[in-house]
Amino acid sequence: MAELTPDAQTPARRGRGRRPADQVRAEILTAAGELLLAEGMAGFTIEKVAAHAGASRMTIYKWWPSKGALALDGYFTVVAPTLAFTDTADIVADLTNQLVAFVHLVRDTTAGRVISQLIGQAQTDPELAAAYRERYSGPRRALAVETLSRAMARGQLRPDIDPESVVDQLWGACYHRLLIADLPLTEDFARTLVDNLIRGLR
Repeated sequence: MAELTPDAQTPARRGRGRRPADQVRAEILTAAGELLLAEGMAGFTIEKVAAHAGASRMTIYKWWPSKGALALDGYFTVVAPTLAFTDTADIVADLTNQLVAFVHLVRDTTAGRVISQLIGQAQTDPELAAAYRERYSGPRRALAVETLSRAMARGQLRPDIDPESVVDQLWGACYHRLLIADLPLTEDFARTLVDNLIRGLR
């Protein structure tokens, strides 16, 4: 698993000349993600992101309608490499690898604290809740459903399963232990989830 090392202490120094829009957008997203992991939502502001990315507030607001939208896009950007879905043509291995990577990410890095904060704030902030669904949980869910659908097409899983429910059973269980720490969120727990569930999917 790639180690997340947030570093949002020193604003970027930019050379002269106009940067391509794609580069500016990428640098804003990286700055947003790193700032979020370093300081959480309490320290996350558009002004800080603009300073670290070397971009104007106007540019940021042109692409992101709110602080929450930018935070979620930044978070997705920095965690996406760690949470990439592999396709080895072995659905058990792919689900296990992805779920284990997710557990290590939210348990062993500041990403877990940050996503917990975002979920908590989204309960009373409709704008943040919408951004969470549209910019993080929705895209993450779509990737998992796509992985399961490929396995169904290959005959590795029953054709009548509901991929959306499988996503809830696997990742939902991990989020439950992250947010309500009655029992520890461990790698063994992730492996057991896949092992238990896969028996009913074949």
